[in-house]
Amino acid sequence: MDHDRIHARKPSHHTERWSTGRIESVDRRDGHCVVTVRTDDGVVELTVTLAIRELLFDRLDIDEGASPAGQRVWYRKRGG
Repeated sequence: MDHDRIHARKPSHHTERWSTGRIESVDRRDGHCVVTVRTDDGVVELTVTLAIRELLFDRLDIDEGASPAGQRVWYRKRGG
């Protein structure tokens, strides 16, 4: 499976390739993590590994166990 890219902090490289949005929800599907992000243009579903999910949550400014909903992220769909 191909995975999308997601960061909790603004990337310092190729900034024109990244889009921003706010997390709406995080789910688990088929052994992967699906992060739903609200953008100015609508909703985007990003599929990442569970390891990337943990890294993302560690870097977000939230308390342990708290919902990441509303947190700003930078993302790239596969091939984007």
